[in-house]
Amino acid sequence: MKPQLHRLPIADNTSFFYSKYECNYYERPWHFHKEFELVLITKSTGKKFIGNRVHQFEAGDLTLIGSDVPHLFRNDDYHYDAANAMQASSIFIHFTEDFLGDKFFHVPEMKLVKRILEKSSLGLHIIGTTQKKIAEKLHSMQAESGSERLLSLLQILLTIAQSSEVHTILATGFSANHHGDTDKINKVFEYIMMNYKKEIYVTDIAAQLNMSVASFSRYFKNHTRKTFLDYVTEIRIGHACKLLMENNHSVSEIGYMSGFENMSNFYRHFKKHIGIIPKEYKNRFINHAI
Repeated sequence: MKPQLHRLPIADNTSFFYSKYECNYYERPWHFHKEFELVLITKSTGKKFIGNRVHQFEAGDLTLIGSDVPHLFRNDDYHYDAANAMQASSIFIHFTEDFLGDKFFHVPEMKLVKRILEKSSLGLHIIGTTQKKIAEKLHSMQAESGSERLLSLLQILLTIAQSSEVHTILATGFSANHHGDTDKINKVFEYIMMNYKKEIYVTDIAAQLNMSVASFSRYFKNHTRKTFLDYVTEIRIGHACKLLMENNHSVSEIGYMSGFENMSNFYRHFKKHIGIIPKEYKNRFINHAI
């Protein structure tokens, strides 16, 4: 099935979409849309999939996602336990490149904003004082009139464009325009998230999709630009980083809890992805937190 463009309905009296979203957990699957999306996580934790990258998110995470960049936010497992009654919430804005007219971002005064919108094709993670300033603005926009919200959005975009606290998520642009079979790739991601903490086999997921291992491997790399095992390893490392920061388990326990069958593999992959060994990562975070 060809992927559907998700376009939120925009009321007649506004040129962009602003909303605060609350739920038990984020349900929207792997998707993309023509609109740019600025999203602030206000409550919950989990993993965000942007293009072919996976990162942990928590309250305060702020991301600007470009047009046609596939993405999803998936909450940590405890959000899906009805007994916990955990909540997730976010504030987001959707807008098109021409929401203020075809040439608005081409005028000299908007040159920096135009560049940051182009750069958002790599996914932008916004941190530090810039994140705090924009988060405050996003919250205050709830009580603003339409014209006030428009000015606030322009101020937000200019703040992002002028900041040095904006980091790209992807190494190269990743557009969904050339990818189909949204339902199928969603099934793959769901399988990974349900099984990455234990031994995982390409043959199993390939069989579920009625594909040969070779066909599935080509299909997965075409959609993510990574091998299946590299993608699973990246998710496992992200989960291990989260557990190391929580400091509730030993390093060896965390390795096994993240899906690694032996510690040598855990240390090797962790050093390759993060640049330091797990124990050093844990100590650095604990010392910094203190």
